[in-house]
Amino acid sequence: MALLLSACATKRSALPANARPFQFETDTFAYANELVWEYYYDENGRWRHRKNLEEPDYTHHCFVVARSARQFFQHARFDPLQPKTDDDSYRRLIREVISRDPADDTADQDRVVIPGYPDLRSFSEAKEELLKATCGGIWQSYFQRGHWRMIFPFSRDGQEAEARALVTAIESNRPPIVHVVTFPKILINHSLLLYAVDQEDDTLTFAAYDPNQPESPAVLRYDRTLKQFTFPANDYWKGGRLNVYEIYRSWNY
Repeated sequence: MALLLSACATKRSALPANARPFQFETDTFAYANELVWEYYYDENGRWRHRKNLEEPDYTHHCFVVARSARQFFQHARFDPLQPKTDDDSYRRLIREVISRDPADDTADQDRVVIPGYPDLRSFSEAKEELLKATCGGIWQSYFQRGHWRMIFPFSRDGQEAEARALVTAIESNRPPIVHVVTFPKILINHSLLLYAVDQEDDTLTFAAYDPNQPESPAVLRYDRTLKQFTFPANDYWKGGRLNVYEIYRSWNY
């Protein structure tokens, strides 16, 4: 129980999950998980939200998008030299990738081959609607298997152990997916994929793929002195401290 509550239990291989590191420019989706709400500061400086004037058609999929990016990185191989195929064939290949556990690894010779495209970014530009329809529904974000963890307290020592584990995963070319959350007051309830880290004496700076903002990398910081994660302000979060734990890493996360 102590291991579970400090978010230390995990399923890891001693071998690298991939022969190369995750690349933001090629291993991410071109489309975004859209926002239902528009967030802003009112005239009194209070953080507010209101219904988005534009009706988005792809929302509440942040966990699905982050998980799918990890699955394509660990279970698929793109081959631009092969001819492009039809949507039915691509749908079958996408389903094969998504059916594989994101906590597992696949040897290169056993990966699902995606023909006609060099990487996930270009594939998702061309087949956006097909990928959105096939990678998973909203319910897979609501019922992600690790959501139970956020209701328990996060200790500072637990967050320190989490930060160390995230560094180890990245160094093994196994980009961790994290749940970033404030609880019991839910100011943020979101998923990020971490793929690189800059280690300084007092700070770890993680480069992140944010499914809400696929245009450029995001940043998640860990203060080693305070044993605290922070996420900068953006279009949906006013910035500040939060808690972090890795998901999609074992049967119960």
